[in-house]
Amino acid sequence: MSFSIQHNAAASRFEVVVDGQLCVLEYRLQGQVMTITHTGVPTEVGGRGIAADLATAAFEAARASGWKVLPACSYAAVFVKRHPEYDDLIVSA
Repeated sequence: MSFSIQHNAAASRFEVVVDGQLCVLEYRLQGQVMTITHTGVPTEVGGRGIAADLATAAFEAARASGWKVLPACSYAAVFVKRHPEYDDLIVSA
């Protein structure tokens, strides 16, 4: 990862500030399932791979914690299709 992503478990999100802009991947944890609900990167800092780094951090945290992942937001769903190495973590709604 090229950005220093922080896991803010109290806020149920992964986050990083880039050029003063807060970028987030938000999730909801129910039991052992992390539902990714939103990925947000302001247009001012878009196109730098920030969303991919946020998603990678989330999937790696899920793997380390033994969680499954439900990619409910559109970005997370596309990310999963591009990264089959996370297929073993995916659950469907």
